Amino acid sequence: MDTDLTAAYDRCRELHKRHGRTYYLATRLLPAWKRRHVHALYGFTRYADEIVDRTEDLPQGERAALLDDWASRFMSGLHGAPVDDPLLPAVLHTIAVFDLDRDDFASFLKSMAMDLTVTAYPTYDHLLDYMEGSAAVIGTMMLPILGSSDPVAAREPARQLGFAFQLTNFIRDVAEDLDRGRTYLPDEDLAKFGVTREELAEASSRGRGTQRTRELIEYEVTRAQAHYAAAAPGITMLAPASQACMRTAYALYGGILDEVAAQGYDVFARRALVPQRRRMAVAARALLTSTGTPVTIPGPTVQPETR
Repeated sequence: MDTDLTAAYDRCRELHKRHGRTYYLATRLLPAWKRRHVHALYGFTRYADEIVDRTEDLPQGERAALLDDWASRFMSGLHGAPVDDPLLPAVLHTIAVFDLDRDDFASFLKSMAMDLTVTAYPTYDHLLDYMEGSAAVIGTMMLPILGSSDPVAAREPARQLGFAFQLTNFIRDVAEDLDRGRTYLPDEDLAKFGVTREELAEASSRGRGTQRTRELIEYEVTRAQAHYAAAAPGITMLAPASQACMRTAYALYGGILDEVAAQGYDVFARRALVPQRRRMAVAARALLTSTGTPVTIPGPTVQPETR
Protein backbone atom coordinates (compact mmCIF):
# COMPACT_ATOMS: atom_id res chain seq x y z
CA MET A 1 0.00 0.00 0.00
CA ASP A 2 1.45 3.38 -0.99
CA THR A 3 2.27 6.10 1.55
CA ASP A 4 -0.64 8.40 0.64
CA LEU A 5 -3.17 5.59 0.95
CA THR A 6 -1.74 4.49 4.29
CA ALA A 7 -1.91 8.08 5.52
CA ALA A 8 -5.54 8.34 4.39
CA TYR A 9 -6.51 5.21 6.30
CA ASP A 10 -4.66 6.55 9.35
CA ARG A 11 -6.58 9.83 9.07
CA CYS A 12 -9.89 7.95 8.97
CA ARG A 13 -8.90 5.88 12.00
CA GLU A 14 -8.02 9.04 13.93
CA LEU A 15 -11.42 10.56 13.16
CA HIS A 16 -13.12 7.36 14.23
CA LYS A 17 -11.16 7.10 17.47
CA ARG A 18 -11.77 10.75 18.37
CA HIS A 19 -15.45 11.06 17.50
CA GLY A 20 -16.97 7.57 17.48
CA ARG A 21 -15.94 6.03 20.78
CA THR A 22 -18.72 3.46 20.99
CA TYR A 23 -18.35 2.22 17.43
CA TYR A 24 -14.55 2.45 17.57
CA LEU A 25 -14.48 0.14 20.58
CA ALA A 26 -16.71 -2.35 18.74
CA THR A 27 -14.53 -2.14 15.62
CA ARG A 28 -11.50 -3.27 17.61
CA LEU A 29 -13.17 -6.68 17.83
CA LEU A 30 -12.97 -7.14 14.05
CA PRO A 31 -10.09 -8.90 12.30
CA ALA A 32 -7.32 -6.34 11.71
CA TRP A 33 -7.70 -6.41 7.92
CA LYS A 34 -11.35 -5.34 8.15
CA ARG A 35 -10.86 -2.51 10.64
CA ARG A 36 -9.26 -0.04 8.26
CA HIS A 37 -12.20 -0.33 5.87
CA VAL A 38 -14.69 0.39 8.64
CA HIS A 39 -12.54 3.36 9.68
CA ALA A 40 -12.66 4.59 6.07
CA LEU A 41 -16.45 4.56 5.97
CA TYR A 42 -16.64 6.27 9.34
CA GLY A 43 -14.12 8.88 8.19
CA PHE A 44 -16.19 9.58 5.09
CA THR A 45 -19.43 10.06 6.99
CA ARG A 46 -17.81 12.03 9.81
CA TYR A 47 -15.98 14.43 7.52
CA ALA A 48 -19.14 15.22 5.58
CA ASP A 49 -20.99 15.71 8.86
CA GLU A 50 -18.29 18.10 10.07
CA ILE A 51 -18.59 20.20 6.91
CA VAL A 52 -22.28 20.60 7.75
CA ASP A 53 -22.07 20.99 11.54
CA ARG A 54 -18.72 22.68 12.15
CA THR A 55 -19.10 25.53 9.66
CA GLU A 56 -22.15 27.15 11.23
CA ASP A 57 -20.52 30.59 11.38
CA LEU A 58 -20.33 30.69 7.59
CA PRO A 59 -23.19 31.81 5.33
CA GLN A 60 -25.35 28.95 4.12
CA GLY A 61 -24.17 29.39 0.54
CA GLU A 62 -20.53 28.97 1.55
CA ARG A 63 -21.34 25.88 3.60
CA ALA A 64 -23.20 24.36 0.66
CA ALA A 65 -20.27 25.19 -1.63
CA LEU A 66 -17.83 23.43 0.72
CA LEU A 67 -19.98 20.29 0.75
CA ASP A 68 -20.53 20.43 -3.01
CA ASP A 69 -16.80 20.80 -3.65
CA TRP A 70 -15.92 17.84 -1.44
CA ALA A 71 -18.71 15.72 -2.92
CA SER A 72 -17.57 16.61 -6.44
CA ARG A 73 -14.00 15.56 -5.68
CA PHE A 74 -15.33 12.30 -4.28
CA MET A 75 -17.51 11.61 -7.32
CA SER A 76 -14.60 12.45 -9.64
CA GLY A 77 -12.48 9.99 -7.71
CA LEU A 78 -15.10 7.30 -8.24
CA HIS A 79 -14.60 7.81 -11.97
CA GLY A 80 -10.84 7.46 -11.72
CA ALA A 81 -9.72 11.08 -11.42
CA PRO A 82 -6.77 11.82 -9.10
CA VAL A 83 -7.94 13.00 -5.67
CA ASP A 84 -6.04 15.48 -3.53
CA ASP A 85 -7.64 14.87 -0.13
CA PRO A 86 -6.44 13.62 3.28
CA LEU A 87 -8.97 10.79 3.56
CA LEU A 88 -10.83 10.18 0.29
CA PRO A 89 -8.16 7.81 -1.11
CA ALA A 90 -8.98 5.36 1.70
CA VAL A 91 -12.71 5.66 1.04
CA LEU A 92 -12.28 5.12 -2.70
CA HIS A 93 -9.99 2.16 -2.08
CA THR A 94 -12.54 0.56 0.25
CA ILE A 95 -15.33 1.07 -2.28
CA ALA A 96 -13.22 -0.61 -4.95
CA VAL A 97 -12.13 -3.54 -2.76
CA PHE A 98 -15.71 -4.45 -1.80
CA ASP A 99 -17.50 -3.11 -4.90
CA LEU A 100 -19.77 -1.05 -2.66
CA ASP A 101 -22.94 0.39 -4.13
CA ARG A 102 -22.15 3.93 -5.34
CA ASP A 103 -25.81 4.92 -4.99
CA ASP A 104 -25.51 4.52 -1.21
CA PHE A 105 -22.86 7.23 -1.13
CA ALA A 106 -24.93 9.55 -3.32
CA SER A 107 -27.90 9.05 -0.99
CA PHE A 108 -25.74 9.83 2.02
CA LEU A 109 -24.45 13.08 0.51
CA LYS A 110 -28.01 14.08 -0.41
CA SER A 111 -29.07 13.73 3.23
CA MET A 112 -26.06 15.73 4.39
CA ALA A 113 -27.09 18.52 2.03
CA MET A 114 -30.58 18.45 3.57
CA ASP A 115 -29.07 19.40 6.92
CA LEU A 116 -28.09 22.75 5.42
CA THR A 117 -31.69 23.75 4.75
CA VAL A 118 -34.09 21.41 6.57
CA THR A 119 -34.59 22.16 10.26
CA ALA A 120 -37.65 20.01 11.08
CA TYR A 121 -39.62 17.01 9.82
CA PRO A 122 -43.45 17.04 9.73
CA THR A 123 -43.93 13.27 10.13
CA TYR A 124 -41.91 10.18 10.92
CA ASP A 125 -42.14 9.15 7.28
CA HIS A 126 -40.38 12.40 6.36
CA LEU A 127 -37.69 11.68 8.94
CA LEU A 128 -37.31 8.14 7.59
CA ASP A 129 -36.69 9.59 4.13
CA TYR A 130 -33.82 11.62 5.59
CA MET A 131 -32.50 8.68 7.62
CA GLU A 132 -32.58 6.44 4.56
CA GLY A 133 -29.59 8.38 3.27
CA SER A 134 -27.98 9.34 6.55
CA ALA A 135 -28.32 5.99 8.36
CA ALA A 136 -29.85 3.04 6.48
CA VAL A 137 -27.25 3.22 3.72
CA ILE A 138 -24.49 3.07 6.33
CA GLY A 139 -25.80 -0.37 7.20
CA THR A 140 -25.79 -1.51 3.59
CA MET A 141 -22.31 -0.02 3.02
CA MET A 142 -21.01 -1.97 6.00
CA LEU A 143 -22.59 -5.31 5.10
CA PRO A 144 -20.08 -6.39 2.41
CA ILE A 145 -17.19 -5.55 4.75
CA LEU A 146 -18.65 -7.47 7.66
CA GLY A 147 -19.64 -10.39 5.45
CA SER A 148 -22.81 -12.45 5.68
CA SER A 149 -24.01 -15.98 5.09
CA ASP A 150 -27.06 -14.53 3.32
CA PRO A 151 -26.44 -10.95 2.10
CA VAL A 152 -29.92 -10.63 0.61
CA ALA A 153 -31.68 -11.59 3.85
CA ALA A 154 -29.24 -9.53 5.95
CA ARG A 155 -29.79 -6.32 3.99
CA GLU A 156 -33.03 -5.22 5.67
CA PRO A 157 -31.76 -5.88 9.22
CA ALA A 158 -28.65 -3.85 8.30
CA ARG A 159 -30.86 -0.96 7.21
CA GLN A 160 -32.90 -1.23 10.39
CA LEU A 161 -29.76 -1.14 12.52
CA GLY A 162 -28.79 2.11 10.81
CA PHE A 163 -32.20 3.56 11.69
CA ALA A 164 -31.88 2.30 15.28
CA PHE A 165 -28.44 3.80 15.82
CA GLN A 166 -29.33 7.18 14.35
CA LEU A 167 -32.63 7.49 16.17
CA THR A 168 -30.74 6.69 19.38
CA ASN A 169 -28.40 9.58 18.61
CA PHE A 170 -31.33 11.90 17.90
CA ILE A 171 -32.92 11.02 21.25
CA ARG A 172 -29.68 11.54 23.17
CA ASP A 173 -28.76 14.76 21.35
CA VAL A 174 -32.04 16.71 21.38
CA ALA A 175 -30.44 19.66 23.21
CA GLU A 176 -27.36 19.67 20.99
CA ASP A 177 -29.46 19.64 17.83
CA LEU A 178 -31.62 22.47 19.17
CA ASP A 179 -28.47 24.54 19.53
CA ARG A 180 -27.92 23.99 15.80
CA GLY A 181 -31.45 25.08 15.02
CA ARG A 182 -32.68 21.59 14.18
CA THR A 183 -35.30 19.22 15.57
CA TYR A 184 -35.21 15.58 14.56
CA LEU A 185 -38.28 14.69 16.60
CA PRO A 186 -41.19 14.76 14.11
CA ASP A 187 -43.71 17.59 14.39
CA GLU A 188 -46.54 15.05 14.56
CA ASP A 189 -44.94 13.50 17.65
CA LEU A 190 -44.50 16.86 19.35
CA ALA A 191 -48.17 17.59 18.69
CA LYS A 192 -49.18 14.16 20.01
CA PHE A 193 -47.75 15.06 23.41
CA GLY A 194 -48.56 18.77 23.34
CA VAL A 195 -44.89 19.79 23.16
CA THR A 196 -43.74 22.91 21.33
CA ARG A 197 -40.25 23.77 20.12
CA GLU A 198 -40.29 26.63 22.61
CA GLU A 199 -40.87 24.12 25.41
CA LEU A 200 -37.94 22.02 24.17
CA ALA A 201 -35.73 25.12 24.07
CA GLU A 202 -36.77 26.14 27.57
CA ALA A 203 -36.10 22.63 28.88
CA SER A 204 -32.67 22.70 27.27
CA SER A 205 -31.90 26.11 28.78
CA ARG A 206 -33.15 25.03 32.20
CA GLY A 207 -31.42 21.62 32.11
CA ARG A 208 -34.60 19.88 33.09
CA GLY A 209 -37.42 18.43 31.03
CA THR A 210 -41.15 18.66 31.66
CA GLN A 211 -43.62 15.85 32.08
CA ARG A 212 -44.67 16.29 28.45
CA THR A 213 -41.11 16.23 27.08
CA ARG A 214 -40.32 13.11 29.12
CA GLU A 215 -43.39 11.36 27.72
CA LEU A 216 -42.34 12.40 24.22
CA ILE A 217 -38.84 11.00 24.70
CA GLU A 218 -40.23 7.75 26.14
CA TYR A 219 -42.31 7.38 22.99
CA GLU A 220 -39.28 7.95 20.77
CA VAL A 221 -37.32 5.37 22.78
CA THR A 222 -39.97 2.74 22.11
CA ARG A 223 -39.85 3.64 18.42
CA ALA A 224 -36.07 3.16 18.37
CA GLN A 225 -36.46 -0.16 20.17
CA ALA A 226 -38.74 -1.34 17.38
CA HIS A 227 -35.90 -0.74 14.92
CA TYR A 228 -33.51 -2.67 17.18
CA ALA A 229 -35.99 -5.56 17.19
CA ALA A 230 -36.16 -5.52 13.38
CA ALA A 231 -32.35 -5.43 13.19
CA ALA A 232 -31.70 -8.24 15.69
CA PRO A 233 -31.94 -11.22 13.29
CA GLY A 234 -29.19 -9.72 11.13
CA ILE A 235 -26.47 -10.04 13.77
CA THR A 236 -26.42 -13.83 13.57
CA MET A 237 -26.39 -13.67 9.75
CA LEU A 238 -23.01 -11.94 9.79
CA ALA A 239 -19.70 -13.70 9.20
CA PRO A 240 -18.57 -15.31 12.48
CA ALA A 241 -15.53 -13.01 12.74
CA SER A 242 -17.80 -9.94 12.58
CA GLN A 243 -20.46 -10.94 15.09
CA ALA A 244 -18.64 -9.85 18.26
CA CYS A 245 -18.12 -6.38 16.80
CA MET A 246 -21.73 -5.79 15.87
CA ARG A 247 -23.04 -7.53 18.98
CA THR A 248 -21.02 -4.97 20.97
CA ALA A 249 -22.20 -2.00 18.91
CA TYR A 250 -25.81 -3.22 19.17
CA ALA A 251 -25.61 -3.57 22.95
CA LEU A 252 -23.80 -0.26 23.54
CA TYR A 253 -26.07 1.86 21.37
CA GLY A 254 -29.05 0.10 22.92
CA GLY A 255 -27.46 0.84 26.29
CA ILE A 256 -27.82 4.57 25.58
CA LEU A 257 -31.58 4.03 25.54
CA ASP A 258 -31.28 2.23 28.88
CA GLU A 259 -29.44 5.26 30.28
CA VAL A 260 -32.14 7.58 28.93
CA ALA A 261 -34.79 5.47 30.67
CA ALA A 262 -32.74 5.36 33.89
CA GLN A 263 -32.76 9.16 34.09
CA GLY A 264 -36.54 9.27 33.70
CA TYR A 265 -36.40 10.08 29.97
CA ASP A 266 -35.08 13.53 30.79
CA VAL A 267 -32.47 14.02 28.08
CA PHE A 268 -32.01 17.65 29.17
CA ALA A 269 -30.71 16.79 32.63
CA ARG A 270 -27.51 15.27 31.30
CA ARG A 271 -26.19 13.59 28.17
CA ALA A 272 -26.94 9.86 28.37
CA LEU A 273 -23.67 7.92 28.25
CA VAL A 274 -22.88 4.25 28.86
CA PRO A 275 -20.30 4.09 31.68
CA GLN A 276 -16.80 2.97 30.67
CA ARG A 277 -16.91 -0.06 32.96
CA ARG A 278 -20.09 -1.28 31.29
CA ARG A 279 -18.63 -0.61 27.83
CA MET A 280 -15.64 -2.81 28.51
CA ALA A 281 -17.81 -5.52 30.08
CA VAL A 282 -20.08 -5.58 27.03
CA ALA A 283 -17.10 -5.96 24.69
CA ALA A 284 -15.61 -8.75 26.79
CA ARG A 285 -18.94 -10.57 26.94
CA ALA A 286 -19.35 -10.30 23.16
CA LEU A 287 -15.97 -11.96 22.64
CA LEU A 288 -17.04 -14.86 24.86
CA THR A 289 -20.48 -15.28 23.28
CA SER A 290 -20.85 -18.20 20.90
CA THR A 291 -21.33 -17.39 17.22
CA GLY A 292 -25.00 -17.50 16.27
CA THR A 293 -26.32 -16.56 19.72
CA PRO A 294 -29.29 -14.17 19.33
CA VAL A 295 -28.86 -10.64 20.69
CA THR A 296 -31.00 -9.24 23.48
CA ILE A 297 -33.27 -6.45 22.25
CA PRO A 298 -32.81 -3.36 24.46
CA GLY A 299 -35.64 -2.22 26.68
CA PRO A 300 -39.23 -3.43 27.08
CA THR A 301 -41.51 -4.84 24.41
CA VAL A 302 -42.32 -2.09 21.93
CA GLN A 303 -45.45 -0.99 20.10
CA PRO A 304 -44.79 1.86 17.62
CA GLU A 305 -44.27 0.57 14.11
CA THR A 306 -40.94 1.14 12.32
CA ARG A 307 -42.67 1.57 8.93
